[in-house]
Amino acid sequence: QVQLVESGGGSVQAGDSLRLACAASGRTFSFYDAGWFRQAPVKGREFVATISRDGTRTAYADSVVGRFRMSRDNAKNTVYLQMDSLKPEDTAVYYCAATSRYGSRAAHEYHSWGQGTQVTVSS
Repeated sequence: QVQLVESGGGSVQAGDSLRLACAASGRTFSFYDAGWFRQAPVKGREFVATISRDGTRTAYADSVVGRFRMSRDNAKNTVYLQMDSLKPEDTAVYYCAATSRYGSRAAHEYHSWGQGTQVTVSS
């Protein structure tokens, strides 16, 4: 298994940018595909983005296409989520997780969830 720790969240204004990072320890992160999910108050965990273990393939939720970009640096055992043109509806706790099924948008197919990082976007 791999242990994941997210960072980079914060409080910003609509239209601003943030870059989230998810650092892995334990087993080498490059063994896994990875994903970002988010959870707003009183809502379920929502898929945001996923990346293949070699970083060549990505997929995104329709709500973030063109605004968010997921990447990874396997030398640093870290995945990133660059978030631009943030909107108030992006407010949530953001989680990263590992999977062996690139492209999956189902939270139950992911494991090794981090503790999450809060993103708050005000209008």
